[in-house]
Amino acid sequence: MNQIAHDRLLIIDFGSQVTQLIARRLRELHVYCEIHPFNRVSDDFLRDFAPKAVIFSGGPASVFAKDAPMPPPSVFELGVPILGICYGQQVMMHCLGGKVERGQATAEFGRAYVTAKNSLPILDGWFQDGPEQVWMSHGDHVSEIAPGFQVYGTSPNAPFAITADPTRHFYAVQFHPEVHHTPKGAKLYESFVRLAGFKGDWTMGAYKDEAIRKIRDQVGTARVICGLSGGVDSSVAAVLLHEAIGEQLTCVFVNTGLLRQGESDEVVGMFRDNFNIPLIHADESELFLGQLEGQSDPETKRKIIGKLFIDVFQKHAAEVGNAKFLAQGTLYPDVIESVSFSGGPSVTIKSHHNVGGLPEKMGLQLVEPLRELFKDEVRALGRELGLPPAFIGRHPFPGPGLAIRCPGEITREKLDILRQADAVFIDQIRKHGLYDEIWQAFVAILPVRTVGVMGDGRTYDFACALRAVTSVDGMTADYYPFSHEFLGETATRIINEVKGINRVTYDITSKPPGTIEWE
Repeated sequence: MNQIAHDRLLIIDFGSQVTQLIARRLRELHVYCEIHPFNRVSDDFLRDFAPKAVIFSGGPASVFAKDAPMPPPSVFELGVPILGICYGQQVMMHCLGGKVERGQATAEFGRAYVTAKNSLPILDGWFQDGPEQVWMSHGDHVSEIAPGFQVYGTSPNAPFAITADPTRHFYAVQFHPEVHHTPKGAKLYESFVRLAGFKGDWTMGAYKDEAIRKIRDQVGTARVICGLSGGVDSSVAAVLLHEAIGEQLTCVFVNTGLLRQGESDEVVGMFRDNFNIPLIHADESELFLGQLEGQSDPETKRKIIGKLFIDVFQKHAAEVGNAKFLAQGTLYPDVIESVSFSGGPSVTIKSHHNVGGLPEKMGLQLVEPLRELFKDEVRALGRELGLPPAFIGRHPFPGPGLAIRCPGEITREKLDILRQADAVFIDQIRKHGLYDEIWQAFVAILPVRTVGVMGDGRTYDFACALRAVTSVDGMTADYYPFSHEFLGETATRIINEVKGINRVTYDITSKPPGTIEWE
């Protein structure tokens, strides 16, 4: 349990794939919150966490099913405001004396419009111009509200779309205010946290001071090595650690053989030019590529890479004076996606190499000072720490590197082709002045060969996919709307300049349903 000095809001996760968006909305309001799965929220947990307010997430279950996810009854006795969303609303009604039923005629999926029935402070700013658009996703529905609740909004298939017991500060909505398809959803969260008495004091300036104290308490006088990739996460972690423990820190940059073109020299030069922190440049490309040879399963790749990183870090930990701690730039989305957040009901999306990809037993203790933060918060913290814009504005690059942009078997030939194609794509983006508009951009080489005609000859070469997305925190993303002229120019350059590729495609999948990376 993280002992944060700020008022804290607890999000109880019942398995919704968009629970993390609730946390994003609250962090944007400078409210500290944590997501915890329902099966980890006990009476003791509630007492220790001491939330100032609670939100119940949505979820795929039915409240009347056997072993349906439920909160501990004591949550309703805390005397704090509670907001139930979708399944969370149904849980509140079920637990407090209402009734939930299933009926095909009352199911709603997608856009719906809610009409106001009564005024309510949590709905400040709503219904000024008539019914409000919301996003519904429910098969079950509330058929009878619990004692003490009243109806404040209805939709065509949800007669209890908004209900509340203002005396106890219990609020419940059938729709999802966290998604952008509910245009005034952020306003609802703003009203809820204001009614709950949050001061909005979760800032990166305050976080920096707290994080430094926590690092010093955890590490003491021991030596620490920090895995440095050159990305914003590891760079911010390194500078934060250096402020906390100074000469106890040594950074290790590992060339895995899975880096982009020229990246090793660029990162090492950039870091050494800007910071007076000891840095070890470890060329371990033969080790990594040798272990990955012939591997095609994405989870296997991640596990191998995670283990090899630890092996390398342990080797250098001994060299720098028997370091006891390994620092990483792990972020909150890494944790959520890797482990269904503490074993909760949401499915694991993928194992991040620095979370789910680590071996169960290793000789170094972890220091993860950014584990509570989203990417945009890390960038804000970087500005607080005085990092140059070149570090803060870099596109994310995953720890497993090109291994997860090379679906199927990894070969040195494919990696070389991929590096060249990626370099052309990024050069095109910079040339057109688009780099800062895009969250992340890269090329994936596909595990297929296609027939082509170049000059007067037949080719049988690889196809590649361009990927570029816009995002705030990496938890959701939309593809970047390049012009056809840009895509045509880029495809021509790649095919002409990169031997081994004869077909270029553009990935227009959003997240969800896809992930940003291909593996």
